[in-house]
Amino acid sequence: MIGMLRPKDSIDESEVKSGLQALLYDGVCSQVMGAFTGGAFLVAFALQLGASNLVIGLLAAVGPLTQILQIPAIFVVDRSGLRKALVVLNSFFSRLVWLVVAALPWIVPAEQRVAVLLICLLLYFGLGTISGCAFNSWMRDFIPQDIMGSYFGKRLAIATATGAVLTLLAGFGIEVGKRVMSDANAPYSILFVLGSAAGLVGVFFLARIPEPKMAPHVPRGVFVVLAEPFREFNFRRLLMFLGSWNFAVNLAAPFFVVYMVTRLGMSLGFVLTLSVLSQIINVVFFRMWGRISDRFSNKSVLAVSGWMFIVSIFMWPFLTMPEKHFLTIPLLIAIHVLAGVSTAGINLCAGNIALKAAPHGKATAYLAANALVNGVAATVAPILAGLAADWFTTQELSLSLRWTSAEAADSVFDLSALSLKGLDFLFMISVLFGMYAMHRLLAVREEGEVEEKVVLSQLYSEVRKAVRHVSNVAGLRDQYSFPFARLEDVAEKTKGAPNDQQADEP
Repeated sequence: MIGMLRPKDSIDESEVKSGLQALLYDGVCSQVMGAFTGGAFLVAFALQLGASNLVIGLLAAVGPLTQILQIPAIFVVDRSGLRKALVVLNSFFSRLVWLVVAALPWIVPAEQRVAVLLICLLLYFGLGTISGCAFNSWMRDFIPQDIMGSYFGKRLAIATATGAVLTLLAGFGIEVGKRVMSDANAPYSILFVLGSAAGLVGVFFLARIPEPKMAPHVPRGVFVVLAEPFREFNFRRLLMFLGSWNFAVNLAAPFFVVYMVTRLGMSLGFVLTLSVLSQIINVVFFRMWGRISDRFSNKSVLAVSGWMFIVSIFMWPFLTMPEKHFLTIPLLIAIHVLAGVSTAGINLCAGNIALKAAPHGKATAYLAANALVNGVAATVAPILAGLAADWFTTQELSLSLRWTSAEAADSVFDLSALSLKGLDFLFMISVLFGMYAMHRLLAVREEGEVEEKVVLSQLYSEVRKAVRHVSNVAGLRDQYSFPFARLEDVAEKTKGAPNDQQADEP
């Protein structure tokens, strides 16, 4: 067993192929674990235990908070060179933690359960952070760079599709379990046990992926190594974008489920159905974004998908005007569709752009710095949001359009144009920070980047191809007809053009 965890001097083509297959299986297992132990299930479980808005914010912050462990993890990875061993062992013990979470309702007094839940998550994410630091460096050297975008797109698509189906089944299982079981916590505990089991199966596949030896380097102090990415001009700009983006997203995202359950009064089953819809859209667009990022650049995809996600957040306050209305459900569906399209591009390319920007032999430090910056941003944002959410609960801002006539006793026309209260304020603040983050993206440089309109045209082309495969109606095909062959010339000219000279940071 120990011999399987050691790096190899060389890896042949067949080992790369079998390793990529094992990595795909681990992706599915990890997605199943995440679907059963996170998201709406974890939030609903915490609310049932009596969690407040602040606690919901802390739940979202625990994972990013543990990114501080990247600092000692860099030292351990660089000094030992045993990235695979670190990933397998830490993943094994971290995924066992969910068995403890599953037992919480029966072994911990009611008044202490929320605190113990936070401690368990701290341990789970802490071990996962060490594993993630070694994993990123390992994958940077293992996966061929020319297929990185398309491979991760395929991996995410298959994993997300599996997770979507199981999430929907689990959601209905929770609803049935609450009706037939005497303890309302029991269905969640069963789900957490299944999630832990799936994660442990994923560890088996991780152990089957070969690890190339790390490039030799001169040992240096961990803080010297960690400071290097911040001194590199373009990577520093990338960190500024990713940090501000994670801050913006984590102001709002942890409270989407809370908003639907408490403000809109929706059942967990309906919330999970919307989540699955978003994941299905993810599956469709992962591979599309992957092909586009391989052809052009990750930055070009982020420039389009980032704005799409900001628009989806902007739409949340309009679900109530000031209460639910006849467009609430259609808008909610539109939000989840748009979020599904955009997060597919963001999740794929935000990680890949950092992977590509990290120099060979120095991936550990660069990717750890990226995770550390993102972790700080994603830790501070939900905690501040949780504190602010309780204060915003008593605040309201409304704007209405009214048309009155001297001939009529009542208003001829009265429409609520805008009504913000409670979590609505957080969503709007998140939009403002998201706009700033997209401004920071403009300063990042990546080989092959093109204008947003070229990416949109290519995305349109990919959608047109997908529609053509599922439809034999000529009229529908004609609606998506456009001479996209001209984009080949645009892409070639863009790729051949010299990069703009670097300017000072704005």
